[in-house]
Amino acid sequence: MTDEAARRGRVASCPDPAGGPVAAFAHRLWALKRSAGDPSYDRMRTELGALASKSALSAAARGQRLPSWDTTWEFVRVLAVGVLGEHEEEVRARWRADWERVRDGVANPAPAPRRWRRPVVVAAVATAVLAIGVVAGAALLRDPEPAAPAPAALSPLVPGDESEFAGDVTVPDGAVVPTGARFVKTWEFRNTGTVPWVDRSLRREGGFGPGDGCQTPAVVPVPDTPPGRSARVSVEVRAPDEPGYCQVYFKMTDSAGRLLLPGTRAAYFFVRVAG
Repeated sequence: MTDEAARRGRVASCPDPAGGPVAAFAHRLWALKRSAGDPSYDRMRTELGALASKSALSAAARGQRLPSWDTTWEFVRVLAVGVLGEHEEEVRARWRADWERVRDGVANPAPAPRRWRRPVVVAAVATAVLAIGVVAGAALLRDPEPAAPAPAALSPLVPGDESEFAGDVTVPDGAVVPTGARFVKTWEFRNTGTVPWVDRSLRREGGFGPGDGCQTPAVVPVPDTPPGRSARVSVEVRAPDEPGYCQVYFKMTDSAGRLLLPGTRAAYFFVRVAG
């Protein structure tokens, strides 16, 4: 059972792709989420770094209305690019074109076949349509749809604490490793805040991949680092015994296990596993 199903006690319903262009588009989002390991919407937002609210991400895959492009891209970016490792520009261009086709189709539906009726009936229908249009227009003027609020940035646990990802030192993302291989992944981070890093760790927060995915320690130490300096953090990894891919996420914690930088995107590694 996925973490989403376990949390809610049921499996989210799949949109019917035959229910129209919006439902078909939502079905593609739903299928993408499943192929990326079906992370919960809360995990997509907090751990994978989607810049959209949990409710907006959830509504996007229900198919009741077309999500905004910003919500769509955040949904797709963290899964197709972040989890599955697809090329960002190619993914963005493909999904943007599909989203625009659905948007334009909803805004300009194909006209219904023209049916000739008696003039008096046509006039009556036209009058009714005009009246409905006036009422609907007045309703729209009275009750404009509220814009979705931007997700609030989560503050660091310690004021003035900041971290910047400086780069991959070993095993760049997308590297190919054999099944069962052992390797060491090293990142470099820069302390860009005003708070010294003392007694800190990177804690594993989740992972995706075939079988049990990549095996790593649950916690790895972060060297003590004063403001303005950089630290290299390494984690020993064992690749899964099945081919595919694996991706693992870590977040910085203090000695008590408290999350220090909840608003910062998780550190992660992504490798392709070859049989």
